[in-house]
Amino acid sequence: MKNTLICLPYFSGFGHTERIASAIAEGTAASDTQLIDVADMTALDWQALDRADAIIFGAPTYMGSAAARFSMFLEDAAERWEHAIWVDKLAAGFTTAIHPSGDKLATLQRLSVFAAQMGMVWVGQAEIGAPANPDKPGVNRDGSWLGLMVTEQLGAEEDLLEDDLDTARRFGARVDAATRRWAR
Repeated sequence: MKNTLICLPYFSGFGHTERIASAIAEGTAASDTQLIDVADMTALDWQALDRADAIIFGAPTYMGSAAARFSMFLEDAAERWEHAIWVDKLAAGFTTAIHPSGDKLATLQRLSVFAAQMGMVWVGQAEIGAPANPDKPGVNRDGSWLGLMVTEQLGAEEDLLEDDLDTARRFGARVDAATRRWAR
């Protein structure tokens, strides 16, 4: 079986998105995984993204959309559109915000539309937690299917819940399995 590469380009204004990216990377253990901070991109980072079998986009939701710094990355990445460099790569996305809604869906829609415009194949969230599945309390507690959503616990001693970190690892494992299946 082919060794697969998954890249996680992210922007993290306050560290939450980076911690979620790291948890997702834990779930992608069967693939080679590279975290890429879009605020500090190098030529090697762009090369890795171009070689990747899957790209998991991550941005906090600020004021109803992906953070502006991440949007700048998407605009830079759009240069690959004309030459179809990312066509048929798998794509997925995740976001964080301080409110349970926080308009996080708008960010995931932005990321999925970007992926569609690039000719990528989107992988959504599949974990069903409580209340629908009482055996999985805390899993996918935001009930998001387009991608992973995390609600920060602003002011709490632990600002990211272990349930959300566990859901992130599960999401990473889902994208990892899809990548290995798609890359056959």
